[in-house]
Parts: sequence; structure tokens; C-alpha cells
Amino acid sequence: MALAGLGHEYVNPFTRERVLALDGLDLDVPQGEFLTVVGPSGCGKSTLLGILAGLLTPTRGAVLVDGRPVQGPGRDRGVVFQEFAILPWRTVDRNIAHGLEIQGVPRSERAATVRRFIELVGLTGFEKKYPHELSGGMKQRVAVARTLAANPEVMLMDEPFAAVDAQTRITLQEELNTIAQATGKTILFVTHNVEEAVFLGDRCCVLSRRPGRVKTLVPVDIPRARRTWTLFTSDPAFSRIKDHVLRLVREEV
Repeated sequence: MALAGLGHEYVNPFTRERVLALDGLDLDVPQGEFLTVVGPSGCGKSTLLGILAGLLTPTRGAVLVDGRPVQGPGRDRGVVFQEFAILPWRTVDRNIAHGLEIQGVPRSERAATVRRFIELVGLTGFEKKYPHELSGGMKQRVAVARTLAANPEVMLMDEPFAAVDAQTRITLQEELNTIAQATGKTILFVTHNVEEAVFLGDRCCVLSRRPGRVKTLVPVDIPRARRTWTLFTSDPAFSRIKDHVLRLVREEV
């Protein structure tokens, strides 16, 4: 995935003033990379993700996935939102199968794919449960599994763990790290949480204050076999990188 000279301007609906949210943003994300994005509030993180998803049209510049320009939503990109965006009238297995049904995947292949991702996200035994019977963490696992089942080239994640409690968040971070290794998906993950960004990322992209630009890209030189508690409490390399990223973000506040 490549971003070239990306800029986005919009009109504030209340003040009618023009707001430059992103400006001159250049970024290359190699296939299979887990890139996390952090920055001060209002720097354009969610705007960036909306453009990558094809939900917003940039004012200037371009986004390419596998050399193809992004001109709207597409099967090559899957999105996991902060809200639990699953269908309340469908069971877990039918929520995960939803995208496959739209794609016209045969029933037998669909069932096998759903079983695979139910197991991968740790929801075995909950296949026939409805969303109202699930915890927040389980609902977000369903959303992740549904996105993976549709087999996008790129996964876009907009603060997907922000609405769950701290312990569930740690569990989901570890599970997502395992899933990233198992699937080799290209993932762009937006978060306000610097610890989360460093724990999950191969690199961490720090955006400047508005208008958002790439301030710096910080490599996370820690082996992918990561456990949150070990890293958060006792790993000096993790602490060094986290403190560095935190300083970079604070400079933009």
C-alpha cells in the first residue's frame, strides 16, 4: 500500500471554515507489515483511515493498493471499527459469513472458512450466540474474524480495542499479534495508546499536529513473539521505544 502526496480538506459544518486535516502525506506500507499510527488528538488519524478505506475522497494525492488506485470501498481492504459493527440479528457464525455470502462463495467453502476463523479468534463454542449474548471483547473478535474471512489484502483498524476494559484489551492485543503472524496480512492500526502501538507494530508512524503529516517512522526492533505483560513490565527495548514514541507525540500536543 502506498500513499503519495495525500491531502484532505473539509468544511467545518458548524463554523463553515475550511479545515486542512492532512497535508503532503507520503507513506509506503510493504506487504505483510503491521503498521501502527499514533499522533495527537485531531491530527487526522481517523480521516486517514477513512480515505484508505475508500469512505472519503482525498482533496489531493493518491492511495494505491497493489498498484491500483483506491477510488472507493473494495474487497481488497477490510475495516474493523471502534464500535462493535456486527449485525445484531445474526449469530456469530452468520456474522462472520456475511461478507462471504455477498461475494457469492459456495456454502461448503463458506462453512469451512467460518470454522477456521472462529477457531483462530477463540470463539469455538459460541457459533450460535447472538451479539447481545457476547461480551465486548467477543463482539470485537467477531468483527476481526469477519474481516479476515473476507480475505482482504489490507486490514484497516480504527482503535478497535478502545471500547473494552483494560484486561480484555491486553488479551485482544496478544490475540491480534498471533493472528497477524498466522495470516501474514498487511495491517494498518490507528490508536491513541502508545504502548499498544509499540506492542503491535513492526513500525510506528507518528503523525504531526493538524494538518497531519508523517513526522517520523519508528522501527520496533523487538521479536514478533511478544507477550504484553513481559514487555510492559520488564523489557528495556520496549520501554526505550515506547518512551521515544511518547516524546515524539508530546512534542505535537
